[in-house]
Amino acid sequence: MTVYRSNKQISVQLIDDINGVTLAASTSMIKNIAEQDANKTIKAKMVGKAIAQKAIEAGITEVVFDRNGYLYHGRVKSLAEGAREGGLKF
Repeated sequence: MTVYRSNKQISVQLIDDINGVTLAASTSMIKNIAEQDANKTIKAKMVGKAIAQKAIEAGITEVVFDRNGYLYHGRVKSLAEGAREGGLKF
């Protein structure tokens, strides 16, 4: 599970490193999250829950969290907490 954070958006992908394939992805730009009247941290938590739901549907329950060098606080931490609440283990 790898995270990309820009100044306005956050996105996450579930990647199979062995085969080099993206299994699932979610971003704060998808319609149901982008329409919410919330700050970026709350939207990051929604993205975490969305990726957890997609992972569970794909049969994935455990991932390795790659924060891509971003500090583990703020939006990155919120995304991780949302994914944990959604049922992912890492």
